[in-house]
Parts: sequence; structure tokens; C-alpha cells
Amino acid sequence: MRKVISFMATTLDGYTEGPNGEFDWPNVDDQFNDFSVSQLNSIDTLLFGRNTYEGMASYWPTEDGVRDDPTIAALMNGIDKVVFSASLERADWEHTTHVKGDALAAVKELKQGDGKHLALFGSGRLTTSLLDAGLVDEVRVMLMPVLLGAGKSLFTGLDERVGLRLLTTLTFANGNVLLTYRPSNLV
Repeated sequence: MRKVISFMATTLDGYTEGPNGEFDWPNVDDQFNDFSVSQLNSIDTLLFGRNTYEGMASYWPTEDGVRDDPTIAALMNGIDKVVFSASLERADWEHTTHVKGDALAAVKELKQGDGKHLALFGSGRLTTSLLDAGLVDEVRVMLMPVLLGAGKSLFTGLDERVGLRLLTTLTFANGNVLLTYRPSNLV
């Protein structure tokens, strides 16, 4: 069975984006990029909600995305993607499947398939619904050394408490800390 891995970047004060939706604060360097390449190589499908999908699709396939980080852009553009949204009108980023129906049923089916792991990058509402349903096998939180003071909180909208067991920590030279957990409510 394939694992579903959630990867979220957060500030020290627990925000995944600034008060105006800004995501200009991640602490990225060569070590972070090496981690990103390794993480992308361990999966073969990305799962997105509409907002995160639209953000990623508006950057990675562009000239700016390819110029800024050609290795990550090639991986992001080449990997299979599934976007879950009833309101999204078009999903034309290459290798994307658009699911308008039951996300939980679709993820259960994807987990039963063959292949590498599935990953959620961001997509807070989708992540919390999958956590509530016990479908997330691993939670990776990249804690970045910045304080925003306001914004969108990490894991907003959980219906029930989810216990987590710490699996690993990885400290980066730039001050980032990767915390990897296993949820205790897996189905």
C-alpha cells in the first residue's frame, strides 16, 4: 500500500502563509533544495486542493519557475498530479487529473494502487480532511526561522484531535527544522 505524506512549511509562530496570502518567507538554500529533490524522487503523485494547485501551476511551468530552479521545475512538471476541486474550471498543468467528486474515496483508491508514495504539498483544507479520515501516513512539517505575527494557521479546520508520534528530526544549517511524525489515527 502506498503512503500519503503531508509536507507543510510553517513559520515558528505556526503560519503557513501571511495575512494577505503571501508565501515569500520560506528559507531556501542548497540543503533545502537537496531535500526537496530527494522528497520528490520518493513520490510519484502529488495531491492538491484548488488554491495550492493554482499557485503551483502558475509558477513551475513558467519561464520564471524553470529559470529559478530547473531541477525542481522538471520534477514538479513531470510528476503526476491530482487536484481535488468542485469549483476549479480547468486543470491544464501537464500530468494533472482533476477530481470533482469524493476526495476521500479517490485517495483511498490511489493508496491501494502500485507505485511510490503520494504527497500533499500545502493544501491545508485537503490535508486536514485526509488527517480527519485517517488517510495521512506521515506528517512532515518544515519549521522555518521566521515570525509573521498573523496569517493562516497550520492545520486549521481539524474536526478531531490527531495525536502524532515523532519519527525523525532534521536540522538544516540555515535554521530550518524538519519534523516528521506518524499520526495515531490511521485507518
